[in-house]
Amino acid sequence: MPDYLKAAFLFRWNLLFFGGGAAAAVLTPLAGVLLPLVVAGELAYLAGLVSVPRFRAAIDAQVHALSSTPAAAPTEPPGSLLDMLGGLPPDARSRFQRLHARCLELRAIAAGVRGAAGDQAGGAEAIRTPGLDRLLWLFLRLLLSKAALDRFLRTMSEQDVSSRLAELRKNLAAAETSGDQRIVRSLQDSIASGELRLDNYGRARKNAEFVSVELDRIEGKIQALAEVAVNRQDPDFLSSQVDSAAESMRQTEKAVSELQHLTGLADQLQEPPPILESDLRQVLRHDA
Repeated sequence: MPDYLKAAFLFRWNLLFFGGGAAAAVLTPLAGVLLPLVVAGELAYLAGLVSVPRFRAAIDAQVHALSSTPAAAPTEPPGSLLDMLGGLPPDARSRFQRLHARCLELRAIAAGVRGAAGDQAGGAEAIRTPGLDRLLWLFLRLLLSKAALDRFLRTMSEQDVSSRLAELRKNLAAAETSGDQRIVRSLQDSIASGELRLDNYGRARKNAEFVSVELDRIEGKIQALAEVAVNRQDPDFLSSQVDSAAESMRQTEKAVSELQHLTGLADQLQEPPPILESDLRQVLRHDA
């Protein structure tokens, strides 16, 4: 009970409203009347929140997570994983770091819930990490693909290529009128090259849009799983949801494999490494 009351009282919005209400009551001529009302309202709030089972379960999980035996020391990550993380632009690496932290938090919440329920065997493995590792691995590969596509798109201007094509077609019409076949053939070849460039640009833009949507989708799935961890308080159910989320990404994995020529991933790890068990602090804090 003391843990529940402490957590409820120290909730930042409660401190703001309670402190503000008490200060306002003291400053009025009716302090003797208003201050007891503020205190009564605070007691009603504390009693109401502490009586909510979901709130008590969340606090139990936090307390257990803080008091449980520390997890095993992180392992040394594969060199290829470090190279891939190091090759990300700073904003993409920060994005991966945020999702990585969310996955660690998700696993810790589930472990705390299982421990609070008396299942000590579950421990830090309340959520099996392969599913989360697979989601993080796919997220990392998508980030690399997005970085490569963005670099390619920055090297071209669709408007410039289109304008150049229009000019070439105009010149071709003039050359055909004059009958100079050498110029005609040269212009036809230039037009074909320009059309190919436009086609490549269009494909790259569509791929970039797809990758951006998939990145958002994975982040949304992890966020939803984190909310499930708090609301359901069932690590076994959560583990099944993680595995289901990872399985739903098969089509995305196939699409990413088709983009390997842009990222060089064909020469990197093909199976998800144990990302959550690896010590990534050095590379993830590179921009700190």
